[in-house]
Amino acid sequence: MTFQDIFKSGFLENIASVSVLDMVIALLLSFGLGMFIFLVYKKTFTGVMYSSSFGVTLVALTMITTVVILAVTSNVVLSLGMVGALSIVRFRTAIKEPLDIAFLFWSIAVGIVLAAGMIPLAVVGSVVIGVFLLVFVNRQAYKNPYIVVLSCENHDCEAAARAYLDLQAERCVLKSKTAQKGGIELNLEIRLKDDNTDFINTLAEMDGVSSAVLVSYNGEYMG
Repeated sequence: MTFQDIFKSGFLENIASVSVLDMVIALLLSFGLGMFIFLVYKKTFTGVMYSSSFGVTLVALTMITTVVILAVTSNVVLSLGMVGALSIVRFRTAIKEPLDIAFLFWSIAVGIVLAAGMIPLAVVGSVVIGVFLLVFVNRQAYKNPYIVVLSCENHDCEAAARAYLDLQAERCVLKSKTAQKGGIELNLEIRLKDDNTDFINTLAEMDGVSSAVLVSYNGEYMG
């Protein structure tokens, strides 16, 4: 056994398994495409509160996935250990918007494809997905729905308010009704004929109407 054999290490032999040029190119591309994903997320966000940390997470996730897949593709034994290590990881963060799941998988997919050396597929696929999301997510309905929360004193007041809303709105559908002693509360979904919302002021001034609230509604939350 020579002096060189004593200090021979399999760990040191793996240093050159991935060239420095490949690492730099992969990380730069993953950063660029991660930023593109982040910008698309920022432009298409339709939730209640925008989280800048989630956008940064998308960029980091793209780069981290690229690093992991580069290591896996360079060593078959390491790939088996990586699968076992990642299988015990549990993420407890709740996904508030369904579209956020698509962005997370998009970041992971780009990292995998880049590390596999399929650069044209990663770039072209990201551009197509980004254009698709920009076109369809930002596409607004022709007539946005609203919810009218109406508090009335009695049945006659309720009937008069419903009749007035039927004239002012293109569509008026009762969603819920709560009757209590001394008052009635109605939740009505309406479709406006135009952008004019002055009718809610007139509705609040009607006899027997204690309050009238107009709320934007998208089918998932009210705000």
